[in-house]
Amino acid sequence: MFHTNTTIFHPDTFFLTGIPGLEDSHGWISLPFCSIYLVALLGNATILLIIWSDHTLRDPMFYFLAILSAIDLALSTSSVPRMLGIFWFDAHEIGFGACVAQMFLIHTFTGMESAVLLAMAFDRYVAIRRPLHYTTILTPRVLASIGVGIIMRPVLLMLPILYLTHRLPFCEARIIAHSYCEHMGIAKLACASIRINDIYGLFVASFLILDVALVGISYACILCAVFRLSSQDARHKALSTCGSHIGVLCVFYTPSLFSFLTHRFGKKIPHYVHILVANLYVVIPPALNPIIYGVKTKPIRERVIRVFTSK
Repeated sequence: MFHTNTTIFHPDTFFLTGIPGLEDSHGWISLPFCSIYLVALLGNATILLIIWSDHTLRDPMFYFLAILSAIDLALSTSSVPRMLGIFWFDAHEIGFGACVAQMFLIHTFTGMESAVLLAMAFDRYVAIRRPLHYTTILTPRVLASIGVGIIMRPVLLMLPILYLTHRLPFCEARIIAHSYCEHMGIAKLACASIRINDIYGLFVASFLILDVALVGISYACILCAVFRLSSQDARHKALSTCGSHIGVLCVFYTPSLFSFLTHRFGKKIPHYVHILVANLYVVIPPALNPIIYGVKTKPIRERVIRVFTSK
C-alpha cells in the first residue's frame, strides 16, 4: 500500500520504480550494467591488491589511486546491486532506513570521488610543474591531511542532509521514480516545504562545481607546461595521459552534475533520460578508472601483466 491520507514522519517502505518508462526493457538494460559492474569490481580489486602487496608502489600517485579504487568499489556496490535487484527480481520495496542510508552512502562516496580526483589532479600538477620539489611538497604528513580531507569533507556535508530528510513529514506517495535512493527524490515525496533541502542540496552541489573548476585550472596549467617540453615524444606521452584523465573526469562530473541540477532546473528533460544518466555515474567511472589511471600507469601495467602471465 503506497498511498495514505495520514501524515507520518517515517514511512515503513518506499517503492523504487527503476527506470520510468523503460520497465519492459529492464532485463536488457541490466546486462550492460551488470557487465560493467563486474569490470569495476575486478579492476579496482586488482589495483588495490597490487598496490597493497608491492611495497615499491608508495609514491603519492599510488596512494591516491588506492583511495580512488576503494571509493569506486564502495560507490558502485552501494547502488548497482539494488539496481539489479529491481531489474531482475522486481525487488522494488526498500525500507525507509535503508533508503536514507543508501542516499547518504551514494552522495558521500560521490563527494569523496570528486575530492580524490581533485587531489590526483594536484598530484599531477606538482609532478609536472615542480618535479624537483615533488617529494618535499607531497610529504607523508601532507598526504595524510589530504586523505582525511577527502573522507571528512563529504561526510560533514552530508550529515545535515540526514537531519533535513528525517525532519520531513511524508504522506500519500511512496513511489520514488528512480533505481536508487537520492536526496531530492526522497524529499519531493514530502507533504511539506522542501525549500531548505533544495537550498542546501545546491550548496553541496556547489562544492562539486568548485572541484570541477579547480581540476580544470590544474589541467590547464599542466597542459601549458606540457607544450613547453622540448621533446616531441614527451609532449605526445603527456598529452595522451592528460587526454585520458580528462575523458574520465568528464564521464564522472557531467552525469553527476546533470543529475543534481536536473531535479531543480530540468523540468522538460524526459524522466527516463535523467535516471539513465544518473545511473551512469555510479557504474561507468568505477569501471573506467582502473583502466585509465591504473593500466595506463606503467608500474601498475607491468605488475598486472606479470600476474596474468606468470606460471
